[in-house]
Amino acid sequence: MSKTSRIISMAVVVLGLAGLAMVANGKEAHSHGESASKAICVLTPTEGSSTSGTITFTKTDDGIMIEGMISGLTPESTHGFHIHQYGDISGADGKATGGHFNPHGMDHAGPDADMRHVGDLGNVVADKEGNATYKRLDKGIAFDGDNNIIGRGMILHAGTDDMKTQPTGDAGSRIAQGVIGIASAE
Repeated sequence: MSKTSRIISMAVVVLGLAGLAMVANGKEAHSHGESASKAICVLTPTEGSSTSGTITFTKTDDGIMIEGMISGLTPESTHGFHIHQYGDISGADGKATGGHFNPHGMDHAGPDADMRHVGDLGNVVADKEGNATYKRLDKGIAFDGDNNIIGRGMILHAGTDDMKTQPTGDAGSRIAQGVIGIASAE
């Protein structure tokens, strides 16, 4: 990881931890009290990986639209993709983010299941160049309340999420990590 990438990653950690601390204290994770309408997560590689990407979250009338672009994957591979409990990306292996974000104590499942971890987003599939896109409207995540994702971690896993093995989907090691933060609505 380059020096610039490390500096950016550390800045994201500090901002993510500050946001999570505000959420934990029952305060808004943004300073002006308005409800967030957009969030962003910059995925950076964990140790030994070259995977990176950008994920955006946009509030709509029907839920949160999640859109992402990820690169540096093994060509034509499938990878588990989750929101994790903590916005702590200080560990080189991604494990400081904790487990999947699961505020209601549900079993692990696919993103369209009625009963799932809030953080269960399914899989991303890489094309023959090792790039992946992700797009789905999610009705389980939110920018406030119990399902608030602001300040939480995101993880891309080395393997496929089978969407049934408890509690992780047997998706393997963590190859990219990031923190979800409030983005400019513009």
